[in-house]
Amino acid sequence: MTLPPARLNAPADFGIALQQARMSRAMTQQELADLVGVPQSTVSQMENGQTTLYLRRLLHLAQATGLHFQATWDDHAKTVDAFSR
Repeated sequence: MTLPPARLNAPADFGIALQQARMSRAMTQQELADLVGVPQSTVSQMENGQTTLYLRRLLHLAQATGLHFQATWDDHAKTVDAFSR
């Protein structure tokens, strides 16, 4: 199932998009956390709209400059390759 694009304007929007993307890949929070090298609690906090100062600042910068974030979901992607170590 392909989800329509979603505009991300607030930390809670990022959290919902992250949760939907993770669940569409049948991943647990722990599996995602292990994949990107963060504690499971960090994934949980992000999915629940609790945010870091950096994300809040990024959103303020985007709003001030007219930049919009949009989430799209790739049905066939199984791993996150944007996080190279």
